[in-house]
Amino acid sequence: MSFISLPTRQQLGLFIGAFLLAFFLWLFVSSQKVFISELEIPIEVRNIQARKTLRQEIPQVAKVRFRGSGRALLKAYLLKNVFDLKLVIDLERMQTEYDFILNEYFERYPQKIYIPNAFDISFIEIIYPDSLHISLDDIMVKRVPVVAEIEVTPAPGYLIMGDPVLSPATVELSGPFELVTKINRVLMAKDTLYDLDLPVKQVYRLELIDRLIDRSDSEIVYTLDVQAIGERIITEIPVEVINILPNLRVFVNPRTVSLTITGGIEYIAGIRPEDIQVVIDFRRQWNPRKQFYEPSVSISGNLLEWRDLSPRNLELVVTREIG
Repeated sequence: MSFISLPTRQQLGLFIGAFLLAFFLWLFVSSQKVFISELEIPIEVRNIQARKTLRQEIPQVAKVRFRGSGRALLKAYLLKNVFDLKLVIDLERMQTEYDFILNEYFERYPQKIYIPNAFDISFIEIIYPDSLHISLDDIMVKRVPVVAEIEVTPAPGYLIMGDPVLSPATVELSGPFELVTKINRVLMAKDTLYDLDLPVKQVYRLELIDRLIDRSDSEIVYTLDVQAIGERIITEIPVEVINILPNLRVFVNPRTVSLTITGGIEYIAGIRPEDIQVVIDFRRQWNPRKQFYEPSVSISGNLLEWRDLSPRNLELVVTREIG
């Protein structure tokens, strides 16, 4: 025997609520009675003078009261963005700043209320905001660096090779002089990357500074080289003697050395003996009673370490030049 479970109290409440909402919506739409309703519609600013821009943000939408049938008001509510229902503020004659009392402004310029012909509704009044203070500033264009706030940690046995590469590394900002002049950098979205064992190439969004400031780029490509740690023995590294005193000839024995380097496996594969500087500074190290000298080693680049210099001590043979 099977039983059909009775609806729960919560399910019954939802059903009754949905039914009542549908009923009143049907009544509202099907009725030809005139209603008054409030809609939020965009505010658009036009005709700003050349080389000028808004100094401060203004509200993007206004709450406006309209009159129309239920069907017309519902149509306007659903399709207002499609048919571009909006209020337009014209700044063609404005020099620096001005206070717009909105109901007075649109009473004087009713053509600035854009109601598409498809909407059989009429404007009554603006509820909010009742006024707008608009001020203008000179446009400033400035290029600033991008800063990455990304914490990275390599996996065991791996190495982060150098600094990350950002593309582009700088962005151009354009906006009010008062705002742009204070900005010296743009930040990427924060992130944390753990246990990296592969190179990274990701796209990050730039943080929004201000709606009044335009950016030449909104996304940055973040690239980071990650390599497995390896070792390599480099042989036949030439030894150089520097700062030799006048009238002396100096010979080093042996003329080459070897050592072991540790670093990113791809990076160390490209290192040549000529990339490693093994140097004896004659003027600083020479002692007539000393025969063997330990050279200094310098390797540019991103290595973890070098070790096992062989031989560690080199013989210097010094003679005087004749004639």
